[in-house]
Parts: sequence; C-alpha cells; structure tokens
Amino acid sequence: MALDEKLMNLKEILGSMDSVVVGFSGGVDSTFLLKIAKDVLKDKVIAVTASSSTFPKREMNEAISFAKQNNIKHMIVKSEELDIEGFSKNPKDRCFYCKKELFSKFIDIAKENGYKYVLDGSNTDDTKDYRPGMRASKELGIRSPLLEANMSKEDIRMLSKKMNLPTWDKPSFACLSSRVPYGEEITKQKLNMIEDSEEFLLKLGFKQVRVRHHGDIARIEVAPKEREKLFNIEVMDKISDRLKEIGFKYVTLDLDGYRTGSMNEVLDRK
Repeated sequence: MALDEKLMNLKEILGSMDSVVVGFSGGVDSTFLLKIAKDVLKDKVIAVTASSSTFPKREMNEAISFAKQNNIKHMIVKSEELDIEGFSKNPKDRCFYCKKELFSKFIDIAKENGYKYVLDGSNTDDTKDYRPGMRASKELGIRSPLLEANMSKEDIRMLSKKMNLPTWDKPSFACLSSRVPYGEEITKQKLNMIEDSEEFLLKLGFKQVRVRHHGDIARIEVAPKEREKLFNIEVMDKISDRLKEIGFKYVTLDLDGYRTGSMNEVLDRK
C-alpha cells in the first residue's frame, strides 16, 4: 500500500472513533498519532503522559511543549511503576504489568471525560520484537491505529518529515527500566544513574544512546554510525570520569552499537 493510502486509511480509522485519549510519550510514533488525531478529531482529543521515575525529565518537557504548541489538551498522570507489585523484580514480562497499570489509568480518564477510545502508538515494527506490553493493550481493548493502518516506523518518520514534525528523526526511546537486565532489581538509584549517564552523553553530542546498567558496569550503546566519535582519548576520559562520578565502577562500550531490544537477546523464545 502506498504511503498516501496508508495515511488516508489512518485518518478514516481515527475519524470513525469520534473521541480519543492518546497515550503520549513525546516519541516519534505517539507524536505523529496525536497530530493526526488532532487534525481529524479537532477538540475531541486528550493527550495523556505518565510521569514516573522511568521517564526522563527531558522527554516530559518535550511532550508538554509539543501539546502546548499544537493547542492540544494535555493531562499528566502520576504512574510510579516501582509501586506495581512484582515490577521492581524485573521479570521478562515486566512491560505487561506496567502497561496494564498505565492503560487502566488512561481508560479511567476516557470514562471520566466521556471519550470513546484509548489509543497507543504501536506500529508494525513492534510486532517483530518481544513486546509483552502489547498483550496488556489487547486485554484492555486499547486501539493501535498506526498498526491498524499497517504503518511501519519508517512510514511514520517519512510522513512526520513531510509534516515538519520535530520528532521525524528523533532517536527511538524506551523507558529507563529497559536498561536493567531481566531478573535484576530495578531501583530509583539505578534509574537515576542511567538517566544522568544518558543525559551526559546526549550533551556530548551523541543522538542515539543507551546506558545499560550491569551492576558496577555501565555498558554504553550508541548508534553504529556514532561509534567512531568514542574512539577519542579525551572523549573516553570525559565519559569514564563522569559515569564513575555517577556511581559506576567500570565503563564499557558495546562494540555492536545500539540496536532495539538488546536486552532481549538473552531470552529463550522457544
């Protein structure tokens, strides 16, 4: 299906919904979905963003700014994942419990405001990796219009660029909990260390960054094309010194660079 046809299909899907609550993280997918929903449904759209220790402040600020600039009603709900029973133990289906809690709150907001549907930004690429959160969406009846319109991440980026959305080339993002290996406890201290470390690397000019927390070891992933920037003595010393100040004892580089779901590589999918 051509890109324009997919966009038309998406607008038809949204148009049939009448009123929606959009789970809005400020990322590539949810920003695109929110903008199209606003264009189609006008004032019958509420964007909802969850505030928690797993969601960096910079992402929250960007979400607030986008909603304000586009005159979209925006609500922020407190959702502390570490308070969800079993979440901090970091089981491999951790995202299921998080999404179930989060979407339940979004459903309550929809009911309170008389809105018909709650939407998420899942797309066809999300079906290619381990995504337990999608099971929660299905169980709770959350709609995924981008997936329904058969849109991929690349489709969304291309259309976002045409629409001059600031997120068209924004690096992929996942909650900070995804930096901790399955089975290892998630704590606020670890999340703070990860956020501070990634913020430092972003300020150095890296665009796609993950700092994986392996106990005393920080495993840094940057986009494959950005790896060369790290092979500079001065840059390496700055990163090592800062991450050790933050609390890591050893600072390492993943030679493969960033790839989606690297923590899932250890899972047995059989």
